[in-house]
Amino acid sequence: METFCRNLVAAAGIHGRKQDDGGNHHFVSSYEDGDEMGTLVCVTSGASYVGLALVNHLLQLGYSLRITVANPEEMEKVKEIETKGKVEVIMAKLTDIDGLEKAFEDCRGVFHTSAFTDPAGLSGYTKSMAEIEVRVAENVLEACARTPSIKRCVFTSSLAACVWQDNAQSDLTPVINHGSWSSESFCIEKKLWYALGKMRAEKAAWRVANERGVKLTTICPALITGPQFCHRNPTATIAFLKGAQEMYSRGLLATVDVTKLAEAHASVFKAMKNSASGRYICFDKVIETQSGAENLAKEIGMPKEKICGDASNSSVQRFELSNEKLCRLMSRPLRCYSEY
Repeated sequence: METFCRNLVAAAGIHGRKQDDGGNHHFVSSYEDGDEMGTLVCVTSGASYVGLALVNHLLQLGYSLRITVANPEEMEKVKEIETKGKVEVIMAKLTDIDGLEKAFEDCRGVFHTSAFTDPAGLSGYTKSMAEIEVRVAENVLEACARTPSIKRCVFTSSLAACVWQDNAQSDLTPVINHGSWSSESFCIEKKLWYALGKMRAEKAAWRVANERGVKLTTICPALITGPQFCHRNPTATIAFLKGAQEMYSRGLLATVDVTKLAEAHASVFKAMKNSASGRYICFDKVIETQSGAENLAKEIGMPKEKICGDASNSSVQRFELSNEKLCRLMSRPLRCYSEY
């Protein structure tokens, strides 16, 4: 937290990310100096793992921020941020449209990070949570529509909303990209509640946005990693990995670093002033080797068999993940590499 707070008062210089060592290219921000400096935006679930990373990055880019938190515990967690300037923390339940309207007042844009915790206090994601996600998505977009100052909304969905295809279908495309949607019936059959919730919530967001004239983009990130990600973001981590064996065997298990995800959010938001629209798949690594899968399992603290499964099974149909649309938007290519 101390490191985070120091970052909040850092100069608002705009920094591109340099090419990593080893020849691997990662996405970099395409901001120009002074662009959108001081613009007031709201980040929902600002105390979450993704929310904090996004807040940190937006402050470095010079935005003014309003952060929503759901309860006094989260308010306590981020109270030091508010004293650093350019940040206001407000308590607003995502199920309360009036509260969201108040939080969005005078903001030019909203980043809905779609963060939830398990109400039963267990690691996992229930069917009831999927239903809550849909209601919240509708509320956030409706609140955006009711707030005259809001011009853009970036909605955090999930790659899980894209990758679960019904294997019984004979016309499956081998490429999973921004136009792909998970099969609702397949998710229900396999009890993939996280994927179902993210898919239904994103579709609900698009429906309200289209009906109410809200300018919306959605970002579908892979498994979100970063410092202590499995401890600081346990519900989403474990829920995303339900069905990890099948994702791995089909070439669909991917990750993205939380700081790079934040950069993608900011770049998409800026590009919405011009031509950016629709959905964006976001990942920087595809887990394709057994050693990569074992390293991921070790970092999470789960048996490697939960990811690798039967590595000898080569008869399953494999897919290719494509983030080409996001690559075109960023100033330098966002590519993936297989070694974890």
